[in-house]
Amino acid sequence: MAGDTAPGRIVRQLHEEENPRHRLRVEHDGHTLLIHLSDEDRGGWTTFAVDRSSRSWAVAQGGRQTDTARDAYEDLYKE
Repeated sequence: MAGDTAPGRIVRQLHEEENPRHRLRVEHDGHTLLIHLSDEDRGGWTTFAVDRSSRSWAVAQGGRQTDTARDAYEDLYKE
């Protein structure tokens, strides 16, 4: 795995050196971790949302990373 780097940028994405379409991305704030995994051979994403304090989690899969992030986040914090 190799990190995506640019001057002054924090690495938040890893990809397979031989195939940059195989990616892992991480986003976080004070409350939630979002871990995005690209599909190995298709164009979709799997996103894990993890509550940082309780470690509760939810997972969503779909064609767009923004959609899976929203779905996993909403499922994690639904009432």
